[in-house]
Amino acid sequence: MKFIIALVLLLLFFVLALSALLAWDLRADRAEWQRLAALQPDAPQRFSASMIEDLPEPARRYFSFMIEPGTPLLPVAEIEMSGQFSLGSKDNPAYQPMEAHQILAAPDGFLWSMRTRGGMPVSGSDSGSWTRFRIFWLIPVARLGGTPDHTRSAFGRYVAEAVVWTPAALLPGPGVSWAAVDDDTARVTVRHGDLSQAVDVTVASDGRPVVASFQRWSNANPDKVHRLQPFGATLADFREVGGYRLPFRVEAGNMYGTEDYFPFFRAEVSAIRFPEAAP
Repeated sequence: MKFIIALVLLLLFFVLALSALLAWDLRADRAEWQRLAALQPDAPQRFSASMIEDLPEPARRYFSFMIEPGTPLLPVAEIEMSGQFSLGSKDNPAYQPMEAHQILAAPDGFLWSMRTRGGMPVSGSDSGSWTRFRIFWLIPVARLGGTPDHTRSAFGRYVAEAVVWTPAALLPGPGVSWAAVDDDTARVTVRHGDLSQAVDVTVASDGRPVVASFQRWSNANPDKVHRLQPFGATLADFREVGGYRLPFRVEAGNMYGTEDYFPFFRAEVSAIRFPEAAP
């Protein structure tokens, strides 16, 4: 009997400890979301063609498609999405239905909060500072962050996502430069502190971005070693959102452009909002 009581108490202790860890993580999520939302300018400039007149032609085409003249330049966006997220490999993707919401504020950070639907429930969040996921809402299965490798990898992700959802954050200015790659591709390089990331944007004849690709610092490889390797996203289903034309369908994965390409992320966006600056 004493053994059973001790076992029950031990189990209760672990549940309480995991619950406390979950509460701590959710509080950190809320704090990071609020920090990033507060970066929205309260008196934004408005877009004009003069801001891009010195850029390479593919970059001018990109901005002219993505931002209507006179649109307030809002670099912080909130994105609601659903779709599929792979928990497996190219040979066995094990796609799971997922729902997620995200705040994106390049070059300062992002927060992506996700949960799967069906099968084993997986939930958690990804940010510039951490990757934290758990199964059955409580049991940690991934708890990473706080290392130069993680920071560099995350920076690559949210700079690339700025190409997709927050073009105002990539207008030329301090820390942001553009160069031509070819007639339909421009390369944006974003520098923030010690971090630097280049992303290639391939555009259609009307300026619509169709591919965002870059060399990402990642350990998503058989050796589990961080190194630069190709990553890319294809963009579709553009819709007007407050003066911006943004993609509502995105597919992305590692080893883009090679025979090993694996699109582990397939998202259907349900809403994009530009939060007002905090008072």
